[in-house]
Amino acid sequence: MSMDLVLAAVLGISLAAACGFRVFIPMLGISIAALSGHLTLSSELSWLGTWPAVTVFGAATVTEIAAYYIPWLDNILDHAAVPLATACGIILTAAVLTDDISPYFRWALAIIAGGGTAAVVSTATSALRLASTGFTGGLFNFVFSSIENIISIIITLLVILLSSLAGLILIILLFVLVKKLTKRFKSSLAASSAG
Repeated sequence: MSMDLVLAAVLGISLAAACGFRVFIPMLGISIAALSGHLTLSSELSWLGTWPAVTVFGAATVTEIAAYYIPWLDNILDHAAVPLATACGIILTAAVLTDDISPYFRWALAIIAGGGTAAVVSTATSALRLASTGFTGGLFNFVFSSIENIISIIITLLVILLSSLAGLILIILLFVLVKKLTKRFKSSLAASSAG
């Protein structure tokens, strides 16, 4: 496996993780980067780097960010966010993988690694928001929304600017998320066995 392929896979998985925090921020970032010539996309997904794509992703990004600041609507959006994030994680992973690999391998890697990463991150953030809603009545969900926005923007920018560092950040974020989910699962098991 070539180093270029490994780097492209890390880029794709990092973008998929960013989709798990906010679906459309990475789509917009990659669309702008491709349109401006800072990023080359696979030929079958080169449409991501067009003005219509930038326009659609820009409108979707603004709408998504605004909607997550409306109490209770944010929890409803989380139900749609997991499948959308998964789909966008697949698309972005496939988009940054080079054309010199087999399309079957590209899409298999995109579905398994990209879609899987986006689904895990999106599910974890949804669970945290649901817990916040339960404990605070949704009063502090705007804090989680702001953090998710910032993380998604940072990962997207790092992928575009510093691709190898983005991979390291992805690994750290996934480790933290898995650790939190494991801790939450263990405490839920302890609470259910005690009750």
